[in-house]
Amino acid sequence: MSTGPGEGKVVCVTGASGYIATWLVKFLLQRGYTVKATVRNLSDPKKTNHLTSLDGAKQRLELFKAELLEEGSFDSAIEGCEGVFHTASPCFLDAKDPEAELLEPAVKGTLNVLSSCAKSKSIRRVVLTSSTAAVVFTGKPLTPDVVVDETWFSDPNICMELKRWYSLSKTLAEDAAWKFVKEKGVDMVTINPSMCIGPLLQPTLNTSVAPVLNLINGAQTFPNYTFGWVNVKDVANAHIQAYEIPSASGRYVLAESVAHFSGIVGALRELYPDLQLPDQCADDKPYMPTYQVSKEKASSLSIEFIPLNISLKETVESFKENKFISF
Repeated sequence: MSTGPGEGKVVCVTGASGYIATWLVKFLLQRGYTVKATVRNLSDPKKTNHLTSLDGAKQRLELFKAELLEEGSFDSAIEGCEGVFHTASPCFLDAKDPEAELLEPAVKGTLNVLSSCAKSKSIRRVVLTSSTAAVVFTGKPLTPDVVVDETWFSDPNICMELKRWYSLSKTLAEDAAWKFVKEKGVDMVTINPSMCIGPLLQPTLNTSVAPVLNLINGAQTFPNYTFGWVNVKDVANAHIQAYEIPSASGRYVLAESVAHFSGIVGALRELYPDLQLPDQCADDKPYMPTYQVSKEKASSLSIEFIPLNISLKETVESFKENKFISF
């Protein structure tokens, strides 16, 4: 068996059945790491089969049950690890009860995981999956000449005013995490990806690729919304680089490009001329402007971003493979 940089090293990935996390587990196993992965339900094949079938999983993957809101439930998974990748956090955009569904699990869950890390003698570094949702809502207007970078931090009050509960959950969780690690002396790096697209390794649809599926699945309109977009493989890779490169520190914002949904429709049209795609925007307001996201800090992790049109093609081909669509 070939030896990799992770040979003989043990790391933990929380929320391992998720979109980014599954790619992260795949790449960690490829690099020779032993991975202790947490999931909420060990007896749900939809949450575990795609993990246990990864290359190297038989030898070097162990699954643990852990609940974000249960204090100490991550202790056994984190015990003996030298790195922890904390990706577990609820991700959906239509919460009925934001406090219970999003805010509490994000903030308390992050602090529970970090508490387990602080107790452990073996942890060298924690890599936290945050989001550009915790970056862009500062109250500063986003326009084509504005460059967003790692110094931006979303304002919880603005997230609340806009009723962006997911953004609020990521902002509060990251803020709480920085305060905690400062106090406890834990070495932490955060990865702040924008909208993640690209191939799916898990059998279920996830929040960030759903809007793309929606566009090709008969949506009559496209959202009047502009996002940063990034390939899930680049995001998983960035997590590992942030862990392995000793000088990595602070936050890393990841976006290959920033595009309005009209641009996403245009790119899909070029890739798949026969697709029925929406021509109309969901409202008649001016299009939400695009902005820029700095790639400078991300480049220090040796990330060469996969271009948006390739990411879109990979996403659609993955939908076909998973039988979400047929054409």
